[in-house]
Amino acid sequence: MNYELKIDVSPVYELLDSFMLYVTKKWMSNLDLGPDWIRDLESRIPPQKVTELLQASEWPFDDYDVLYAWTYSRGPAIKVLQFLDELDAASLEDCYQQTLPFLPNFTLEECNRIKSSYIPLLRLWHDQYFRHVENKILPLLIADASEKKMLESKMDPEALIEYASNGVIYEEIPDLQTIVLLPTVHNRPINTYCFYKTLVMVQYPVDVPLDNEDEPPTMLLRMTKALSDPTRLRLLRYVAHEPKTLSEMQSDLNQSREMLMHHLMILRVAGLLRIHVRGEYNERFSIRPDGASELQMFLESYIRL
Repeated sequence: MNYELKIDVSPVYELLDSFMLYVTKKWMSNLDLGPDWIRDLESRIPPQKVTELLQASEWPFDDYDVLYAWTYSRGPAIKVLQFLDELDAASLEDCYQQTLPFLPNFTLEECNRIKSSYIPLLRLWHDQYFRHVENKILPLLIADASEKKMLESKMDPEALIEYASNGVIYEEIPDLQTIVLLPTVHNRPINTYCFYKTLVMVQYPVDVPLDNEDEPPTMLLRMTKALSDPTRLRLLRYVAHEPKTLSEMQSDLNQSREMLMHHLMILRVAGLLRIHVRGEYNERFSIRPDGASELQMFLESYIRL
């Protein structure tokens, strides 16, 4: 292992996650929130405010890499309004210099645009949505981060990352010095990662307790859904013996990239695939053996065998 593992938690990451998901609609069909979350919000937020927020839908998606870097730089436990106030008060040059260690090609012009554009909208988003859910979400993030920190003394970093993320493994990434694990609620059940010069931020989904214990666990539902499709079963068999790239899958299985991505996402969130990451655009996929045993565990626990 050539990197340091950190576990970070801050409501600011969750503010950014929820804002990004709302304005970009990214991954919504694969998230536990689902499209109904968008419709519910827009039935409660005044139309003029919705129009203001959706300005950001036209802005570069890479802007969020900058915002996450600014959040990380200000340390854990920082509060949302404190973060926005400090960012607002910081000079343009300070923000720019703070970003360069993460993104060496970042420009002063980009810094000015992001700083001036996002702060007012993030304040608006906090007022219209995030402040109403923060007190429910933050205890889940803190509890999960505490569990992972406790496990640091019992598991090696690679195993802990794979456990938290349900199958992500980082391999041979040049210049990598730090991996930061960030628990998230809004992005459930997917993992996302931001690549920087020497650091990778990995957002992993936290477990949210069920309101009704008589209902099947969410993870069991994801697993049974993933295994109900013959194409996905064939995919698992194909990657059972050695990791495969997406290009190899397209060629060998005669599947379109779009359809493969759809099936891989479902298998990933069910914890049935390992993702071997060697860089920002360099992934291979293999079967996750622990997935089969976890399926048996969830099934036996639910039906009380």
